[in-house]
Parts: sequence; structure tokens; C-alpha cells
Amino acid sequence: MFSCSVLVAVLTLVCASSCAAPGAPAAPGAPAAPGPRDGGTQSATSSLELADALERQIDSGNATPDTRRAAYERASEIEVRTAKDALGRAILAGRLAQVKGLAGAGLVRETERYARLSAELDPTLRDGAAWRLLGTLYVMAPGMLLEHGDSETGLELLQQAAQKWPRHPENRLRLAEAYLTLDDPEPARPHLCFCQAHRSELRRADRRLLDELLEEAEVSKCP
Repeated sequence: MFSCSVLVAVLTLVCASSCAAPGAPAAPGAPAAPGPRDGGTQSATSSLELADALERQIDSGNATPDTRRAAYERASEIEVRTAKDALGRAILAGRLAQVKGLAGAGLVRETERYARLSAELDPTLRDGAAWRLLGTLYVMAPGMLLEHGDSETGLELLQQAAQKWPRHPENRLRLAEAYLTLDDPEPARPHLCFCQAHRSELRRADRRLLDELLEEAEVSKCP
């Protein structure tokens, strides 16, 4: 049996793997971009725009359970027609599941279902965002919460994303994270060093994760 805290931790990592909006992250100390409280979701017209606005709030520490729920409910009223629609729904379901705890098991399956749909419709979206989400989910989440996939499938998806878009640091970060989760630090190290060299391209939360993974992999200096 897994605990509520484990589920929340898993969903935090899974959602972070695909939630970043396009563009460079804000510099440390810069004002946060508009989010659900200040009009980010009010002006959003698609599920993915809603997810991006919520992510900015989460990254700045201003999101609440109510803003997550409101964004999810609003997205639920939007018909899913495209890969972007499906990715947005996957992200929002995962973020709501985080605050639902063990009661959010159905939302985890919804995250998986919409991520799979997004990957089927357009695996190239945001340099493999759906592959990143699914891969991380399959490596991290307890199998009893999933309908498809396992850690082997997840690792393959993350490897494919890193191979197809090797210049995208988040792909390399998620692959390194998966290797470390599976107790295989050696292949993680070159990916972590690549991410360190492209640190400015990562979101604030991903920079924190990178520091944790570098320490876990015992990388004191990159070539």
C-alpha cells in the first residue's frame, strides 16, 4: 500500500515534466507571469492555456486547491479535439489529483488517458511533452493506479524523447531522473551535466530538481 504523501510527490514530478509553457523561464526575482488569480485563466481559451496559467501560479507559489479545481472544471467544459487540448487536460487532471490525495486515483488514470491521446495525436508537441509526462508517470507511479505501461515502458518513452529532441534540457532532465529512480546513476550523469550547462533554460522548479539529482548522482564537477 502506498501513502497519500507518496502519491502527491509522484504527481508533482509527473506534472512538472510537461507543464512548462513555451519560452524561457523567468529570471530569479522577476515578477510572476499572470495566473489564475490575476487573469491568467480568465483570458485562456484552451485547456493548454489554462494549464500554462495554472503552472505559472504553482511555480510562483500562489496556486490554491480552489484555483486548481476551477481550472480543471473550466477545461472539462472544452471539447478535446487536438493534442494541445489533450495535453492540457492531462496536466490539469494531474495537478488536481495532487491536492485530492488518495481520493484522486481516478484523476491519475485521467492524466494517463489524456497524455496517451496527446501523444497519439502529435508526439512532437512541445518537444515530446506527452512522452515526458507518460514516461515519468510510468516510472514513478504505482502500477495499481495505471491502465497501461510500467517502468520499462516509461524509460523507453523518455529515452525516445531525449534521442529525438536532444537539445531540449527537460527531456534530458526527466531521463536522468528516471535512471536515478531505477537505481542506475551512471547513465544519468551525462544528461545531468547537459542540463547544468543549460540551466538558464529550465524553470525554477526544474532547477531545484536538477540540484537534487546532481547531489543524488554524486556529480561534483561536469566535464
